[in-house]
Amino acid sequence: MSESGEPEEKGFDARALVASLPHRPGVYRMIGESETLLYVGKARDLRKRVSSYFQKNHPSPRIAHMVERIVRVDTTVTASEAEALLLESNLIKSGKPRYNILFRDDKSYPYLKLSGHHHPRIAYYRGVLERSSRYFGPFPSAWAVKESIQVLQKVFRLRSCEDSVYANRTRPCLLHQIGRCSAPCVGAVSDEDYGRDVESAVRFLRGGQRELLDDFERDMHAAAERLEFEQAAVLRDRITALSRVLSQQSMDTGTDTDADIIAVCVESGRACVNLAMVRGGRHLGDRAFFPELRAAEAGDELFQAEVLSAFLLQHYDALPVPAIIIANQPAPDEVMQAWLQERAGQTVQWLRQPHEQRRRWLEQAVSNGRLAIAQRAAEEGSQRGRTRELATLLGIDDGSDLEGLRIECFDISHTMGEATQASCVVFESHAMQPSQYRRFNIESAAPGDDPAAMREVLSRRYRAVTGKLPDVVLVDGGAAQLGVACEVFDELGLDRSLLVGVAKGEGRKVGLEKLVFADGRSTLAPGPESQALMLVARIRDEAHRFAITGMRARRA
Repeated sequence: MSESGEPEEKGFDARALVASLPHRPGVYRMIGESETLLYVGKARDLRKRVSSYFQKNHPSPRIAHMVERIVRVDTTVTASEAEALLLESNLIKSGKPRYNILFRDDKSYPYLKLSGHHHPRIAYYRGVLERSSRYFGPFPSAWAVKESIQVLQKVFRLRSCEDSVYANRTRPCLLHQIGRCSAPCVGAVSDEDYGRDVESAVRFLRGGQRELLDDFERDMHAAAERLEFEQAAVLRDRITALSRVLSQQSMDTGTDTDADIIAVCVESGRACVNLAMVRGGRHLGDRAFFPELRAAEAGDELFQAEVLSAFLLQHYDALPVPAIIIANQPAPDEVMQAWLQERAGQTVQWLRQPHEQRRRWLEQAVSNGRLAIAQRAAEEGSQRGRTRELATLLGIDDGSDLEGLRIECFDISHTMGEATQASCVVFESHAMQPSQYRRFNIESAAPGDDPAAMREVLSRRYRAVTGKLPDVVLVDGGAAQLGVACEVFDELGLDRSLLVGVAKGEGRKVGLEKLVFADGRSTLAPGPESQALMLVARIRDEAHRFAITGMRARRA
């Protein structure tokens, strides 16, 4: 490994930089002012790839905009392009470069959990996967998991109660009475029969639905021949329930192989990757992902390929790769395909022109992706309108798109004066930014002294602030908290006009809050019809929620 591309004292010289680079694979990092990481990329040939950024007429507006801000380019030579891909992935994950295509997904994926209990329980699960249990998924949504649990209850009558409830039951629950649980808790089913039901459920989840139907029919006829009519009736009802489920679901009866369906959609300057999941031949629904972009090159095939590559690298870095990927885009380059196969531990088949059911799934994924873009456009329009209205209300509307408008909001929470904790949440680019939230354990303030706690958190947050200050600092509280905030800002030499207090209105009703300014402006009471006030209330409530969840976690 070697480093190159150090800045010159008299400024950035792109020609000299390019001339110094080797014709070898590696990773390059575009650096802007204040050491801002602008972009990270990999290259088969560093000199050729980096030189392409400094063309006079760059085809990508986004990249051209980025190039104007470069003050330095750092490069790292690697042994192979595959090694460069891994390094690129790690640098993007840790640095979140401004001009890379980044997919932010604040939610982890849910799984269906089958516990390791001697009478296993089915449950919805998020979190670290434990070895003692079996997991199926991931699923694209909580709804998909819960729908699968309902199917398993209807067909296989598996229990879903907590172990503590199971251990203390003396009679069957309501689910047993309506035929959704076989009640192993009270011995209504033998261990052997319940174990067979569990394994049948596993076969169902892994795609063996048709084989299960055949087995149930064979067992039903055998039970009838033995004159075990009650058992035959149970199997008949199970066949009916399973047949109904299969008729209502979108199935691929030709295979039980897992597949992901990826539709890259770009319209009206917005990009979306819509991901649908097929597990065990069952279509589990889809989920839309939107890259964080300031300018999308709509209709540009190279841009769409870049979106796909970024999604594959970021999505499958943490999730299992299925054996089949169905997409509306050409397969990625050989290095990416090799990486996917290494992650999957098997050959990954890439289908761009699928047939029959898979073709319908891909068409549906594309349609849902376009619908998601339209919905996001409508939402962003209303969100941008609220941001604009708030900026106008606060007197900071400069006529720009307000993408860079940053609001930080602070809240203090405690339990009966104990375990005091402060939160700081961030609103930027017309949306909350959870990755930038912070919590502060209050140490110096006396129990229950909210103004002193506010003094501590503001002092800690802004004493050594680097970079751009927020445009607005919201303080949840009345005159006392705002007065303390003014004192802190005066002591730190900061502009107190940034401070806005959010005072509760009459009866603490939402919509009656008042905005109190630290620079002498008159107090405003916008009223419940004000979209600007609704945005302030939303930010304030998010700060309160974040503080409370942290306080509970600390107390636990």
